[in-house]
Amino acid sequence: MNINKLLRKKPLEAYNEDIKTSQLKRTLGKWELTAVGVGAVIGGGIFVLTGVAANQYAGPALSLSFVLAGIGCLFAAFCYAEFASILPVSGSAYAYSYGTIGEFFAWFIGWNLILEYMMGATTVAVSWSKYFVKLLHLSGIHNIPTWLINDPITAKEEALRLGISPPYFSINLPAALIVWVVTYILVKGIKESAKTNNIIVSIKVAAVLFVVVAGIAYINPANWQPFIPTKIVDNAGMSHYGFEGVLTAAGIVFFAFIGFDAVSTQSQESINPIKDIPFAIITSLIICTILYILVSLTLTGMTKYNELDLGAPVASAFSSVGLNWASLLITIAAVIGLISVMLVMLLSQTRIFLSMAKDGLLPPKIFATIHPQYKTPWKSTILLGAIASLIAAITPIEKATKMTSIGTLFAFAMICIAVVILRKKQPTLYRPYKVKHLFLVASLGFGFNVLLMFSLDKSTWLRLLVWSVVGIAVYFIYSAKYSNLNKNSKNNSL
Repeated sequence: MNINKLLRKKPLEAYNEDIKTSQLKRTLGKWELTAVGVGAVIGGGIFVLTGVAANQYAGPALSLSFVLAGIGCLFAAFCYAEFASILPVSGSAYAYSYGTIGEFFAWFIGWNLILEYMMGATTVAVSWSKYFVKLLHLSGIHNIPTWLINDPITAKEEALRLGISPPYFSINLPAALIVWVVTYILVKGIKESAKTNNIIVSIKVAAVLFVVVAGIAYINPANWQPFIPTKIVDNAGMSHYGFEGVLTAAGIVFFAFIGFDAVSTQSQESINPIKDIPFAIITSLIICTILYILVSLTLTGMTKYNELDLGAPVASAFSSVGLNWASLLITIAAVIGLISVMLVMLLSQTRIFLSMAKDGLLPPKIFATIHPQYKTPWKSTILLGAIASLIAAITPIEKATKMTSIGTLFAFAMICIAVVILRKKQPTLYRPYKVKHLFLVASLGFGFNVLLMFSLDKSTWLRLLVWSVVGIAVYFIYSAKYSNLNKNSKNNSL
């Protein structure tokens, strides 16, 4: 295959045709879209990863880690917003890249978005399982077999910690089951999903605000000292704390920001996508960044950073100061709230698959089939649910989190490049939303996201390499051959 075929671009006129022929219902207003963004962003990151990031890497400077991650996301968000106003179609960074950089790069970004959405949903499912088990414990149910609530690796580690023999079989059953519950909701329809999401987002935001308001009175400023703990290196050669630790924590809690771009995947279900999508992207990100900074300062003020629980840090912080009733409320809110994160992530993934299938890069009979009654891509939703539930049942949360982060960081970096290319090649194109000082914003967005990518460990990069090789193979074996652009070029040559 020659280089020209790899760089062939989808004409912007074709996107307009996609909009006209879309069978999806336009039912989402700007505040519902903002709720989609907030619903995707606030979740496993703030309820779970704050413990790991503060305890092992950043200390009280976790709030600084959230600032760094938020800045990187904000620059990318501006680029997303400009693209979304130009191309109000499903597909997120994949669709934008197809019209600017070329088919191969669009496929590659779409392939890595699977890491963001599907792996993100599985990570949140594991987070949900941890809080669900904690809720059972708070309710007096303690005799739960460890092999039924842990993946094989975590179950083995837990057995070694307790000095008992590891189980022969282990599965995180709650994580697998909750994925199927969310899958059922998504198959039923976007309007029902949006209503469910709005209710859950309200509960979740209320819980986060409760953490800040109720926790302020129990903050001990001494727990913030030192704000950035002195760097240390453990026996395995891993570094902790110092500014390097703050940067590593930023790469970890970056997962907490994943989801604001999910708004752009709902373009074809938005009532007024040209105005509402940019508004929802930026508004949801700003709201969540402010909440994250406040929560991180509250948690590290209530409990010494090296005493924060790794599994359920928010609830445990309140238990540590004797507020068990507050811990129960937060746990209930987390159990309910994390569902909306899975809802948005799996919803977004099916819409990206739908766009790729319509372009011929994935089998349309599976990924582009719309249910005649519910008007949802039901086949791909069920397939995605099956895969996500399996991964959630057997994968440790840390590995899933890092894979999600690195795939998303890569997609964000590429979109920052793509928006500059489109501005240079088509400067007269109508842009309802236009980023000011684009070259500076895009450059900073690219730089921040690449920097955070390099803060992640070598094993994560190795997994990304393997995943990328598989994606490239799929492209050349199937996608390049069945691409609509490839078919059109063959027809034109006849």
